[in-house]
This record gives sequence, C-alpha cells and structure tokens, in this order.
Amino acid sequence: MALIECPICRKRMSSKAPACPHCEAKTNGDNGSLVRINHIQKSSNLMNQSFVAMTLFIAGVVIWFWGGEPAEGLRATIGAICFVFGFVGYLITRVRIVLHKRKSV
Repeated sequence: MALIECPICRKRMSSKAPACPHCEAKTNGDNGSLVRINHIQKSSNLMNQSFVAMTLFIAGVVIWFWGGEPAEGLRATIGAICFVFGFVGYLITRVRIVLHKRKSV
C-alpha cells in the first residue's frame, strides 16, 4: 500500500482505497479525465474571479466620476475602495491564471 495523490483534491490517500476519503472521488476509473476536468473547472473559476474583480474596478471608477466631477465625502470613499479592491483583485487573479496555465494537465 502506497500513498498517492488524489486527482481531484490533490490530498494524499491510499493506493488501495476505492475512493478519496476527503472528496469521495472514485479512483478506480480513468483518473486522467478527472484531472483534466478539475483543471478546466479551476480555470473557469479563476476567469469568473477575474471578471468580478474587473467589474468592481469599473464600478469604482463609475462611482468616483458619476455626475461629471470627482466625488467627495462618502461617495469618494466608496468609489476608492471599489477601485482599489477591484484593481488589486484583478492583478492577483491574473497572476494566479498565469501560474495555473503553466501547470501541465
């Protein structure tokens, strides 16, 4: 009995186990397909996160400049927070996407 890596959750499990004890994925079938499906799902999840971050960034810009002049007070604070979190979130997500694409399937 050896310890192997689960194709779905990447946690260690017994080579004799019929399913992963962590995520309950069956290991007796085609594990290559499970790995590819997991890779595609993670790619899709990262793209969705990137879209949400970009939407937050654009919302911050719109809130800041709504009405033709720069914001003041609470509107400026909300706009700046949306802008910063959207920009930083987008950059972090893009780096994660690049690192994810470098992994071989």
